[in-house]
Amino acid sequence: MFCSLAGFGQSGNYVIGVKGDTLNRVDSKGQKQGKWVIHVDELRGEPGYEEEGEFRNNRKEGIWRIYSLAGDLTGIEFYRWGNKDGVCQYFNAAGQLTREESWKALNPDKLYDTLEVEDLDHLDKYRTVVVKNEGAAIKNGIWKFYNTETGMIYKTETYTLGKLEILKLRADVMKKQGAAFSLEHFHNNFMRQGFPPIKIVRQAMLGDNSPTL
Repeated sequence: MFCSLAGFGQSGNYVIGVKGDTLNRVDSKGQKQGKWVIHVDELRGEPGYEEEGEFRNNRKEGIWRIYSLAGDLTGIEFYRWGNKDGVCQYFNAAGQLTREESWKALNPDKLYDTLEVEDLDHLDKYRTVVVKNEGAAIKNGIWKFYNTETGMIYKTETYTLGKLEILKLRADVMKKQGAAFSLEHFHNNFMRQGFPPIKIVRQAMLGDNSPTL
């Protein structure tokens, strides 16, 4: 996918692709910029792959495409602020859609961010909350899994910012605290954790490694 010509200059270093375009540029500050092709060799039984897309200030941005080393398109991912954002699609070697994942990216440049979350007391309603920003991508929305023989969806998973895991956490905290449990205190304590994986929040709020579901 590359030719062997490399360049160096005040703007950093880069390579020239077979179409004459500038690829894999690193600027003078050491940050990846512009179009990139990343090659990953097979390792310990895991298949190798190549991914193509753009970096903006060292973060993936926009559409990224993933290819097998045989050249087959195996994935289309969308990025914002270096994190997955939106609906990403994945394909088998025959080009058939196998699954769609839905993600929401949080802006790592903001100390806090706002999210629409399902109200734990009224599960058909949503409210806006302010959370400590971990600069991550979180599962959010409907994930779809496809039968490659029929092209039909055979399974869906709905993620509302870890709703089921949060409900179990609330039930476990309520059981542990008994009469001392306060819903307001639970909500406030939960939001103070930011939004790391629920397993980490459970350890902070329960002091154990009990299962998330």
